[in-house]
Amino acid sequence: MRLWSIHPKYLDSRGLVALWSEAVLAQKILRGGTKAFNNHPQLARFKTHPHPRKAIADYLTEVWRESARRHYNFQKTKIGKGGSTQKIPVKQGQLKHEFRLLLNRLRKRDPKRYIQLHSVRKALPHPLFEVVEGDREVWERTKR
Repeated sequence: MRLWSIHPKYLDSRGLVALWSEAVLAQKILRGGTKAFNNHPQLARFKTHPHPRKAIADYLTEVWRESARRHYNFQKTKIGKGGSTQKIPVKQGQLKHEFRLLLNRLRKRDPKRYIQLHSVRKALPHPLFEVVEGDREVWERTKR
């Protein structure tokens, strides 16, 4: 499961579709609808939010908006009731890490998109997130 902190506009079509599916699953988990992936580390930032269900709905809404801009047909009815006003902090180092991770994936699966994004120096966060100083998040898995 990858719930990207970077803005969904950077994702290629494959990445955006995967994000939608994984965020819908995250919403189901936060509603108590499944035990699968219940302890996934990336869910921690939603679980600690004062309104986890609203936060994931707001997250999904932005993913849906990006899909609509691309004329995809994601089902908006799958999104729960949002309206959270409190942003989730994300460390600057995490954004950099995720953007590098995306670029590495795009280099192989979508070289054209890779070239378009390669010159981006500071990736924007998903609107639900507020950038704070710091390195990668403690829950981020890295290769050793």
